[in-house]
Amino acid sequence: MGEAPEVLYVNGSSKVVPETQQNHVNNVVASDTWYEEVIDDDLKWSFKLNSVLHKAISEYQDIALLDTKRFGKALVLDGKMQSAEADEFIYHECLIHPPLLCHPKPKTVFIMGGGEGSAAREALKHKSIDKVVMCDIDKEVVDFCRKYLVANKEAFANKKLDLVINCAKAELEKRKEKYDVIVGDLADPLEDGPCYQLYTKDFYEKVVKPKLTKNGIFVTQAGPAGIFSHKEVFTSIHNTVKQVFKYVVAYSTHVPSFADSWGWVMASDKPILIDAVEMDKRIEARIDGKLLYLDGVWFHSSTIMNKAVSKSLQNETHVYTEDNARFIPGHGIL
Repeated sequence: MGEAPEVLYVNGSSKVVPETQQNHVNNVVASDTWYEEVIDDDLKWSFKLNSVLHKAISEYQDIALLDTKRFGKALVLDGKMQSAEADEFIYHECLIHPPLLCHPKPKTVFIMGGGEGSAAREALKHKSIDKVVMCDIDKEVVDFCRKYLVANKEAFANKKLDLVINCAKAELEKRKEKYDVIVGDLADPLEDGPCYQLYTKDFYEKVVKPKLTKNGIFVTQAGPAGIFSHKEVFTSIHNTVKQVFKYVVAYSTHVPSFADSWGWVMASDKPILIDAVEMDKRIEARIDGKLLYLDGVWFHSSTIMNKAVSKSLQNETHVYTEDNARFIPGHGIL
């Protein structure tokens, strides 16, 4: 039998490294090192690693930057995959461009979370944008991403970006200005995580909605939306948003590094959707550079759910409150 593979625990201190493998501080070099994300009690998702580039613990969460063989550099917070170099464009194009393209002429964007800078990068591609506020509670995550995720170096240096370290709720409450688009690029609702309160009806109704302009659009990531996972939080977030806004659109697509379909919810008190042809015209006229994933036809197809998910969205009754929240299960192990 060969030697056991190295096992490192993101959310704990246990570490087992075979004697034949060398452990450099914060940069583990091992031929058989894996990251495992526990999806549920009987399900794991594993990535083979080249190395662990960096690990840290902030005031709010555990942080790790992994160099994976399949997906390149990957950011992990509290043991949950946040984004991977090879396919993060899928998640971030889906989060940012639908609301900005559906808005008549977006000039201001407020991003809740988004510490890695990718959401800001996508928003800043729009020629009409005058200001993007990115508000993340965790300075260490932001500093970590600025240092290690070089793909977003230009976004962090852009003069249109207003980077704020604060609780998004507190920051929105104290600001007098309103925004054309408000984005929830928040971590998944975890029971011990820093932001599940920002998925509640009270927050959407009393904080987010009053800070939108007349034609303003709100969008949030809404967790796994697969055939087996959509009832974890996706349907509940969708139903919660429906209690606050008149027009609500759910959409989803597969994100390979998440090992599942992922969902987003977009909402406004004005009609949102534009047709595919108009969306493509706006992409061509409004955006600097080319999008890798999103176009008009695809976006419209992404709003059509399979029979099971569609039925669940229609029948969901749960509404997020601080006292009655749903959480995504699982954790990550290195």
